[in-house]
Amino acid sequence: MSGAVRATGVVVSGVLAATGALHAVWAVTPWPLRTPEEFADTVVGAGEGVPPAAACVAVAGMLGAAAYLVGAEAGVLPGVGPARVRRAGVRTVAGVLLARGVGGPALFGGAVERSERFRRLDRRYYAPLCVALGAGAAAVGWRGSSATTC
Repeated sequence: MSGAVRATGVVVSGVLAATGALHAVWAVTPWPLRTPEEFADTVVGAGEGVPPAAACVAVAGMLGAAAYLVGAEAGVLPGVGPARVRRAGVRTVAGVLLARGVGGPALFGGAVERSERFRRLDRRYYAPLCVALGAGAAAVGWRGSSATTC
């Protein structure tokens, strides 16, 4: 496995883990935003507050699982379970992130009603971050450690 794949795995896994931690925080507070209404406008783009705690915790769990899969496939975390399952998981993570990054602006630009603030932030930050993480996960998923052992 190349050092570039390992480094990519560290970065992608770390950002996914941090994003998951932030979603867990949102189960109890709109931090770093001041009010639930500001949160809805900035992060969700609709509604009147923070989503239900169960939804925030569920997303946090999925992001945590994604972080583990990418880290394990890159060889920076211990691999548990069959390598082919981890590899399929990383490739799924890559596909979901790329779909969100590429499709989000189109979806939120007209097909789904969202606030102007959210649409602006999505075009500028959220979607590009998803594309970058998806591309990194894809690089790990097709070049990571277990890909060379099967």
